[in-house]
Amino acid sequence: MRGAALAGAAMAVCLAACGGNGSFPTVAEKIREGGTVTVGTKWDQPGVGLKTGPGAPEGFDVDVARYIVRHLAGGEDVRITWREAPSSVREALLQNGTVDMVVASYSITMSRKPRVTFAGPYVTAYQDTMVRSGDTSIQKTSDLAGKRICLAKGSNSYRRIVDPPPDGKLDLPAILVPAANYSECVRKLLDLQLDAVSTENLSLAGYVEQDPKKLRLLNDPISREEWAVGLKEGEIATCEAVNEAITSMWRDGTAARLLQKWFGKTGLDLPASPPPPAGCP
Repeated sequence: MRGAALAGAAMAVCLAACGGNGSFPTVAEKIREGGTVTVGTKWDQPGVGLKTGPGAPEGFDVDVARYIVRHLAGGEDVRITWREAPSSVREALLQNGTVDMVVASYSITMSRKPRVTFAGPYVTAYQDTMVRSGDTSIQKTSDLAGKRICLAKGSNSYRRIVDPPPDGKLDLPAILVPAANYSECVRKLLDLQLDAVSTENLSLAGYVEQDPKKLRLLNDPISREEWAVGLKEGEIATCEAVNEAITSMWRDGTAARLLQKWFGKTGLDLPASPPPPAGCP
């Protein structure tokens, strides 16, 4: 009996700490009643989500996540465990309960909707292209024909360059160079292993700000992308609560302040209003 009791206690601890909602029916209730949550963000994208030491990551998405969590907790403090959420595993992290939510430059797409409940979106970004500052052969997106562009694992951005509509945009005959993530894309760009990196401008702007003498944005956007909060499929009540938090974030001026904080020096035209809500399924 004692062994069974110990096993039960161990399982209860794991349910509370090893991912998933534990004894709480929704993530919103886990935050409000349990005072804990696990959030997935990028750890390699300056300005969006970057982790450089033993502490928490920093960036726009990280601050957005903090605001949402605190709002869901009614203003109370919540212990946030941060997990890295690369593009290639965001859905898996949600499905297996490693994280409770993903705030990681996560665009709403038709292919992702069957596997993820998206709350929001919380900001609009536009797909743009980054090249080396000295490369004068690429001045606009259509110049990418025949060029080497990055294919970051788990990202759909390259499709908008090389695929025809409706899945793509330009149907250009570009050469795809694989990379594990966008930081590796940038390294390969600087090492002359590829010619361009194309994804949302908010993600690219941080890299340009870090190294403006070597990198530049074309400022030739090709699509509008909506960044949303990813939740496990079926988390409808939490989705609705997160949507209320996002509305509050824009209404009280926090969204504008965070955009200015992280992207104000990049030269981008920053969003001045919230994107239209997508609604919870």
